[in-house]
Amino acid sequence: MPRRTDFEALKIRIASPEDILSWSHGEVTKPETINYRTQRPEKDGLFSERIFGPTKDWECYCGKYRKIRYKGVVCDKCGVEVTRSIVRRQRMGHIELATPVAHTWFLKNVPSVMSLVLDEPLKKLERVVYYAAYIVTAVDEEKRKAALADVEKEYKARQNEQDKKKSELETAAMGARDFLNDLRPGRILSEAEFIDFGKRFGNAFTVMSGGEGVRKVLESIDLAKAVKDVEKELKSSRDAARRKKLLRRLKLMKSMITNGIRPEWTVLTVLPILPPDLRPMVALDGGRYATSDLNDLYRRVINRNNRLKKLLELKAPDVIVINEKRMLQEAIDVLIDNSRSKQTARGRRPLRSLSDMLKGKQGRFRQNLLGKRVDYSGRSVIVVGPNLRLDECGIPKRMALELFRPFVIHKIIEHGLAYNIRNSNRLIDQAPPEVWEILEDVIADKKVLLNRAPTLHRLSIQAFKPILVEGLAIQIPPMVCAAFNADFDGDQMAVHLPLSDEAQFEAGGLMLSKNNLLKPASGEAITVPTQDIVLGCHYVTRMVEESGTPEKHFSSGAEAKLAYNNDYIKLSTPVYVGKMRTTCGRVIFNEALPEEHAFLNETVTKKSLTSLVGKLINIYGAETARDTLDKIKDVGFEYATVSGISLGASDIIVPKLKKEILEEASAKVDLIGKQYQDGFLTNAERRERSIEVWSEAKSKVDQRVPESLGESNPISVIIQSGARGSWNQPNQMAGMRGIVANPKGESIELPIRTSLKEGHTSLEYFISTHGSRKGLVDTALRTAEAGYLTRRLIDAAQDMVIKEDNCKTTTGITVYKEDEIAEYSYGFTDRLFSRVPLNDIKIGKKIVAKAGEIITAEAAAEIALDKSIESIEVRSPITCKTLYGLCSKCYGLDLGTNEDVKIGEAVGIVAAQSIGELGTQLTLRTFHGGGLAGRDITTGLPRVDELFERRIPKQKGLLSEIEGTVEDISEDGALQIVKIKKKGATAKKDKLVEHSVLRSKEILVKVGDKVMPGDQLTSGSLDPQELFALKGKADTARYLIREIQRIYRSEGALVHDKHMEVIVRQMFSRVEIVDPGDTDFIVGDIVDKSRYKEVNSFVKDAGKERAKGRELILGITKAVLSGDGFLAAASFQETARVLIKASSEGRIDNLRGLKENVIIGRLVPIGAAFRGEIDVPEDEGMDERVEN
Repeated sequence: MPRRTDFEALKIRIASPEDILSWSHGEVTKPETINYRTQRPEKDGLFSERIFGPTKDWECYCGKYRKIRYKGVVCDKCGVEVTRSIVRRQRMGHIELATPVAHTWFLKNVPSVMSLVLDEPLKKLERVVYYAAYIVTAVDEEKRKAALADVEKEYKARQNEQDKKKSELETAAMGARDFLNDLRPGRILSEAEFIDFGKRFGNAFTVMSGGEGVRKVLESIDLAKAVKDVEKELKSSRDAARRKKLLRRLKLMKSMITNGIRPEWTVLTVLPILPPDLRPMVALDGGRYATSDLNDLYRRVINRNNRLKKLLELKAPDVIVINEKRMLQEAIDVLIDNSRSKQTARGRRPLRSLSDMLKGKQGRFRQNLLGKRVDYSGRSVIVVGPNLRLDECGIPKRMALELFRPFVIHKIIEHGLAYNIRNSNRLIDQAPPEVWEILEDVIADKKVLLNRAPTLHRLSIQAFKPILVEGLAIQIPPMVCAAFNADFDGDQMAVHLPLSDEAQFEAGGLMLSKNNLLKPASGEAITVPTQDIVLGCHYVTRMVEESGTPEKHFSSGAEAKLAYNNDYIKLSTPVYVGKMRTTCGRVIFNEALPEEHAFLNETVTKKSLTSLVGKLINIYGAETARDTLDKIKDVGFEYATVSGISLGASDIIVPKLKKEILEEASAKVDLIGKQYQDGFLTNAERRERSIEVWSEAKSKVDQRVPESLGESNPISVIIQSGARGSWNQPNQMAGMRGIVANPKGESIELPIRTSLKEGHTSLEYFISTHGSRKGLVDTALRTAEAGYLTRRLIDAAQDMVIKEDNCKTTTGITVYKEDEIAEYSYGFTDRLFSRVPLNDIKIGKKIVAKAGEIITAEAAAEIALDKSIESIEVRSPITCKTLYGLCSKCYGLDLGTNEDVKIGEAVGIVAAQSIGELGTQLTLRTFHGGGLAGRDITTGLPRVDELFERRIPKQKGLLSEIEGTVEDISEDGALQIVKIKKKGATAKKDKLVEHSVLRSKEILVKVGDKVMPGDQLTSGSLDPQELFALKGKADTARYLIREIQRIYRSEGALVHDKHMEVIVRQMFSRVEIVDPGDTDFIVGDIVDKSRYKEVNSFVKDAGKERAKGRELILGITKAVLSGDGFLAAASFQETARVLIKASSEGRIDNLRGLKENVIIGRLVPIGAAFRGEIDVPEDEGMDERVEN
């Protein structure tokens, strides 16, 4: 069966009974599955071969027809078609239900489709479906009018009775009148109402209960008439809640009319049955079977349906029949969605219903459609390959042979070493030398992909040239460790082989590690030398002054090296080469740098190496940078070995003055204790002062540690070079550990006086474990939290792709100098680099950056230094006009390549990965304290989450709602009252606006200050929704980005503003329809801004009235779920709800995003395929392979 993926859009709607029957290949009438004696499927059962197809390829059930020559023949004996067994994954069956049954998705899920169409409360409707109430299916108008007349007649006839009975009579007559006036098809009657009115007016109306009754009423609904009635009521209705419900009804019914959906299809008369290979039954040892839960659920439905048919044939009493009908309804509810009733299997585990098979991480969408297992892959432990170049990796020979097996077989047959695949496989298993030669030949021009889980950003999967190595471990070059976040303590990596020529081409071009030297999040170099390499480079470039010996002169670097090789000078001895005072080591180091590069005459550290790599990439390009990095790596490893630097216990020297410092601190603490006992201090003050004394003592000891070690100590060399660690570790090893915290984050009063070298007492050891355990727990929780944040960001931004070169917008955002956070090195330069200015930027008369051209790093630095420039207007993703994507001018430079961003670049995914990947570094804590009445300050990951989800913060700051002047600030008990005089107010009562806040809040304005709408009056985080309403989009976006950056920068995580702007754009990407004009929108619809603009432009061209809408700010989860594409939303969260809404409205998914295309098995619409640079072969479908 060929796979078609050449369609442009996908539509989902509720299936009619005719649709279900057209899918079906036969009715399942028996609950049996597999015959216990023959181990074959039962005829007409849940696994029937006649309905679902043969279990063996090209063979019918009875064996009369075998082999492919009978393809398509239907056996006259057993009725099975001779075809491939794979059809058992595609062919569906059906059950003819003895009574209509309501589909639980359309009944119980809020908002309920049936409840909306019938305009009856869900609770009442449920009672009807479960046979506890009745629904009016038909009304005889003449008889209703006659009954009304009878009621009036009876009332008049009995009016003369006594007063007491008169009131009862009035009530009864009124009740009867109301009942008859409101009598209409769809009216729901309780048991009591039915008994009461049924006796009196039974001939005027007909009632039914259960799915049958509901279906009958739904069948009788004229949707077009109902739409007119709703529109009429909308004009007169003033109740907001009622209007909201009417708008929902109107939208649903209009969608149903447009898409040819009938409301009665929500009640099933035919139940489809899933193909058997999607609910398999597997034989276990000992004659038992492991079966999918669906088989149990289907069996229960079939049993109850068959029993009901029998009871109906026997004309059994109503009580029994109704009970059986109710049981059938419940059985189908559980089959479709078991989340409510939670029917369990034998192990108390809830049975997995059809809904459960769709939703969640193990559901159909996320498990099978968005990610699949692949062939041609392997995994192994990684070890370092110090001899590998930056774009090479070592693959174990055995693994490579398995990975490249098909290619090796091809070559074996080509060389004539074997003549068919079977013999080739045997030869490979024997592995003679010729096979290894062929393997070497095969891998010569191939690339493989390496992936280290968790795959947090695009640099976690890179391509390498494979090199065959002995052993069983994969070898990777040391400088890609930072990109993979890999170390060699047992990490594993997976290797994948791209098969097609196009895939190999892309792997070798886009994914090769030498082409991924920069971090897409910030544009910094990520392939920087670390650890041993840094240590070696530091050692080789040191200069050790030697007194007493005259400094030697050499005419060239080669001469100095010759002298060193003959032990005439040392590596770090100062010498003159020409006129320059340097060392032989520095000459050796500079040989690794490009010839054009100026001589680097300094002691190299991690910091200087990092900036050197950045310069190399920017000035000389990736190719030269890669060669230089390989040379630096070789120098570093060689001289790290020559240095012989190692770490022994004797290198850890405890400062001599430590004892004195501790004795002094103890004396001070004793004095504080005495003052407390004499009543001069409270307990809290005593505790605080004691902790202060010990912290001071620790810092004194810490200062002595570097002195006691000396400059030539291996520990000092390792730290000063930046190879590893900081002074924090030697301070604990040689100094003292000092004050530690308990799990709440409070300091423990008792200090740890000893260092790790001296060893802790048992009590010291015990209290130090608190903090360590909390650290591990926090890390584990943080990883999960950050992973979930990344997932939501990816879903929100997955369809943000560069669609065009220039959207020609004239608006942008303003980057302010005052927003820089100096303490976290978040400067004006960083924020301007890689952007496109709206207007020419001049310093004096010189144009530093032209409008529409990228601001380079040099230009950004120059602008930042100019004191006259306070702000710059730049193009931004937030203000880009491109529909369903972005333009490259509004995005700017691609930070991962340092080039202009190309059309087809998936900037949304890059933005989400950049923010999410660094999210794991953020703290998870909510800090308590800060003196002021224990106010909580949410920081770290929870705060980032709060901002992206647009939640109202705890302890939020107050905003001014008006323009005016602060008149007075007074206190009233626990409150502070801020009075603002409204500008231009005339009436006295309008003049003053009062704001009351708790005294714990800090007020940020003074009496006499002028305030504008949206100005912050008190301390605290702001509510983005409120800020947006008062100040608009630009200020809200600025606030969100500044807040998120403050959190990231405080943890040393660098992410460029543009990535955050891409996400913020998505938060502003929805519009609520206020007036639909002549469009198909409905008031209150939340639609994608691009679609809104597209429809309006279409309507305008046709000379009709455009829709009006108001811009919304939504949290990322809400933004995803309110999107147009149902596939992406269903695979994200709330799968059932999304599918119910989409199918009842007949929604169309235009397959614009990445997820939608992955789900239907197409190439994602990004990159080279999007630009049309690669000739991607047409998907011709799977050919029918013949197996003999």
